[in-house]
Amino acid sequence: MSAKAQNEADLSDIQLSSEETLIDPWDAYKRLRDNAPVFRAKDLGLTIVSRYDLIMEVIKDPETYSNASPFVGEVQIRGLLSAPPDVQKQLMELQADRVPPANTLLTADPPIHGRYRSQVSSLFSAGRVKKMQPFVDEIVAESIDGFIDEEDAIDYVKRFAFPVPLRVIADRLGVPPEDHAFFFDAATAMAALLRMTTPPPEEMLRRAHQNKELENYLIALVEKRRSDPKDDLCSALGAARLEEEDRPFNGSEVWSILSQFLVAGHETTSSTFGFAMQLLCENPDLQDRIRGDEKLIRNFVEEALRLEAPVQGLPRLVTKDTELAGVALEKGETLMLRFGAGNRDERQYPNPDEVDLDRPHPGAHLSFGSGTHHCPGAPLSRQELNRGFLGLLDRMENFRLSPAHPAPKPEPSLILRNLPELWIEFDRRSG
Repeated sequence: MSAKAQNEADLSDIQLSSEETLIDPWDAYKRLRDNAPVFRAKDLGLTIVSRYDLIMEVIKDPETYSNASPFVGEVQIRGLLSAPPDVQKQLMELQADRVPPANTLLTADPPIHGRYRSQVSSLFSAGRVKKMQPFVDEIVAESIDGFIDEEDAIDYVKRFAFPVPLRVIADRLGVPPEDHAFFFDAATAMAALLRMTTPPPEEMLRRAHQNKELENYLIALVEKRRSDPKDDLCSALGAARLEEEDRPFNGSEVWSILSQFLVAGHETTSSTFGFAMQLLCENPDLQDRIRGDEKLIRNFVEEALRLEAPVQGLPRLVTKDTELAGVALEKGETLMLRFGAGNRDERQYPNPDEVDLDRPHPGAHLSFGSGTHHCPGAPLSRQELNRGFLGLLDRMENFRLSPAHPAPKPEPSLILRNLPELWIEFDRRSG
């Protein structure tokens, strides 16, 4: 038996779709990196790429590995077909009333990708983000004020990690305060669709209705901003034009861009807030070491992003017969780039499972993507995380997991990784 066949036989027990592996994938990732870094996962019908250098090779070659993969849509269709017939009929009617899908940012390749990105990237430039710091600090302080005097344990995810990024992205999109309650609820339901779990039928319907309402709301808001522009993303999209076709963005393009920014600007930042706090609770020496030191806080945030990539993986569509790491790939095959595995590749990061505040080039991880598709909202996300932990550590100390509540456990998901709750205790700092 060849070494390659032996390795694949030894990995036959790996089920990346199992709840156990989705919650704790690190051993499976290491085995794949070491033995079969390009691995056909039969339970998923996908080819998994787990090594950092190979992930980068794919990212840098969009002609061979297209971002325009139908994978997410196919999974959502499978979920729809799993519903009871009466619910399925309602879901299909809702879907038929939606705007057609459009490939804009995350799911577009150059040069199409650049046409859309150029219209929105300036809103997240370093200069604009820096000007937002007082606003972010205000939201952080208000959120802390809401729980700092409580004596019992708090659900940190519900009280801080979730609401802070959502308020910031609502501001960047241009959602008026009076619409925040609707927006927050609908945004939560939309992110849940990307976790690729199958909820009860009534929950599927609720999410589908909210997603349609959010789509209608944001498209209408962009249309309103065409005649009443502000300094926000909806106004930028309202003013944007595709020069090649001499027209404004249509509803499909508007919804595609805004829904991506919403998930990237909220869900992934919330996830990192949660896992980073868990790291502080489990490594109390880190708290005093980074407190008040903005450089070390920045490095800590990058390590949290690396260790617990909020987007664990994204698909790529193979456009022609090719080969990757000696494995033949066929045109039409779907790769799943596992950023969570690449971020812990010992070939790239010494002691990859540990927080290293002195790690060279701490921001050179895969959690915000790389190259053409590096997340344009990354500067804002980093600012929120850095200012958030600066504020938390300034006003509280001795963060610890609450023994009265279950240990934190990630929600099983193939794409997004998050903590649904994190119960902590803390002491208020004097002075």
